[in-house]
Amino acid sequence: MPVDSSKNKKIMLYYFLVAALIVIIAFLIFGKACVTSFRDGKAWRKIAETQVRDSVFVPATRGNIYSINHELMATTESEFRLYVDFMADGIKRDTLRKYLTPLAVELNKMFPQKSVAAYENHILKGWNERSLKSREYRLLDHNVNYLQLKAIRKMSFFNKGTYKSGLYSREYVKRTKPYGTLASRTIGDIYGEFGKGGKNGLELQYDELLSGQAGTSTRRKVNGKWINVIDVKPVTGKDVVSTIDINIQDITEKALLNKLKALDAESGTAVVMDVATGEVRAITNLGRVHEGVWGETKNYAVSDMSAPGSTFKVVSMMVMLDSNLITPDDSVNVGNGVYQLPGNKKIKDHNANRGGYGQITASKSIRYSSNIGVGKLVTKVYGHNPSDYIDAIYRIGFQKDMHLEIPGYAVSYIPHPKDTKRYWSGTDLFTMSYGYVTQIPPIYTLSFFNAIANDGKLMKPLFVKEIQEQGKTIEKKKTEVINKHVCSSSTLKEIRQMLDDVVNTSDGTGKPARSEKVRIAGKTGTAQLQDGGGGHQVSFCGYFPSDDPIYSCIVVIRKPRNGNASGGLMCGTVFKEIAEEVYAKNIIYNAKTFPTDTIHPLEPVIKSSIPEEITNHVPNVKGMGAKDAVFALERAGLRVNLFGKGTVVAQSIPAGTNVVKGQTIAIQLKY
Repeated sequence: MPVDSSKNKKIMLYYFLVAALIVIIAFLIFGKACVTSFRDGKAWRKIAETQVRDSVFVPATRGNIYSINHELMATTESEFRLYVDFMADGIKRDTLRKYLTPLAVELNKMFPQKSVAAYENHILKGWNERSLKSREYRLLDHNVNYLQLKAIRKMSFFNKGTYKSGLYSREYVKRTKPYGTLASRTIGDIYGEFGKGGKNGLELQYDELLSGQAGTSTRRKVNGKWINVIDVKPVTGKDVVSTIDINIQDITEKALLNKLKALDAESGTAVVMDVATGEVRAITNLGRVHEGVWGETKNYAVSDMSAPGSTFKVVSMMVMLDSNLITPDDSVNVGNGVYQLPGNKKIKDHNANRGGYGQITASKSIRYSSNIGVGKLVTKVYGHNPSDYIDAIYRIGFQKDMHLEIPGYAVSYIPHPKDTKRYWSGTDLFTMSYGYVTQIPPIYTLSFFNAIANDGKLMKPLFVKEIQEQGKTIEKKKTEVINKHVCSSSTLKEIRQMLDDVVNTSDGTGKPARSEKVRIAGKTGTAQLQDGGGGHQVSFCGYFPSDDPIYSCIVVIRKPRNGNASGGLMCGTVFKEIAEEVYAKNIIYNAKTFPTDTIHPLEPVIKSSIPEEITNHVPNVKGMGAKDAVFALERAGLRVNLFGKGTVVAQSIPAGTNVVKGQTIAIQLKY
């Protein structure tokens, strides 16, 4: 077919016109952009700045700290401060007066601190002074929790919404410890201003993990209203699961507190450790806050540097036996209980006023806790070269930095004769042998006795079991061995027999710790404090059951005002109470039955009918106690905020709602 040239020319003309039009429009747009950017840019940027305010940090939700039973020991709670903006455009005077009395009645019912009339007068005062005040008229003089806020928003007048009632709130967060003082100094605290991080204890040690990552938001004006727009979402902090067993912790704290009250002592420490793993199951540190009141003020267990006293005699006996230069049956003469050291320094045994023990065996110098007996034996073995004695102690691992998870911990100080920074006295060897000269934190002494119970294996004390993220384990803490063998197996057998005799023979100094329910082995200790204030420190350290040890424990009491200083009578009885209570509650049985690496050795029995398998719906926890409720909700994948004490009376997310993993649910408890 012939080509229609005229038609092609028309088509090309149309293409040309369209292309030209596009180019013209592009030039116009470019020109306008240049004008906007260079000529009017400054003005437009000023307008934009009025619509967006500087970005601000959005704090992340701090992670929780749990016990090994998976009970909350530290958590973050939200509080809300309530205000009324009486200048809000939607508030009508007649509507306010209509609902004033019903509103006051409902507020009085929830918060009976004020009468109905007082609430009415307070609200009317805000209305009458609206032109004189800021738009922040405080509704209540205290903060409320999330569930209370929800209830207040449903009250008369306030249920009309912010625009018509003026009610609004500001959120504040605080760190709480649902179990109060239990292991408080070990769990730690955060700084008063939320967001500044951990202050001490595990809160400080694991601050980076617990803190999460803050997000950012900007204030933007949308449809005439300022709203927060999240630019970068905050990342919730990870959770720390401690090694603390809340049941053993409660037993330990009560036993120690009762004894401190009876003795009117300045302070006390008690620690319970799992023999096989070195995990700390309980740690309590109580100091006199004021007369008749004791509280957790300092972590004495890991930071107190003082002479351990007679518990150190076991160290001396171990290194001597392991040198094969003495036997448990070797004889030593302690005379009438008084011994003269060079420089007119007199050493006395506790029974010096009864004529002393005379000729005794090395084994009985431990049973009777004879200063003279142990001192003479150590001098006999190491007098020619005290460095051999200290080197033998160092081989046990006493002087090593154990890198504990508690900031501010101390490391044992055991001076060496070759140390040029300290003068080695001629009497140091003798007095060190029974617990002076050295400075050893209680946790180090406990670790040594734990090694005796653990077939000679010296373990690092552990305070954290694992790290979790949204209920899933992301890191498990491993048991750390400091020394596989603190002594030979034959020496260990002899030492364990001595410690059993201290408690379970009729003439042992640890007889007050003897129990008919569970066999206990250990050593008493008494030392004169050298802090300038005088007074004594008494202690008892050991393990139970002595034939198959599961737990080791140390009890230390400082400056008792009532009674004569005695490690057996004062601390041995506390040890006995702890051991018997733990035994009576079958915690020993559970510890042996469940694998040592389980994170939930004692799962609570759920009282309500919740399916065993994890469902995709929020469970109904009303009527449960805190332990059961938290377990059920976290098993469903939720994070829990607790308010109050008692049993659950309300939950912020209704039962049956689809679960959003990691979502926070608030539960209100009341007695």
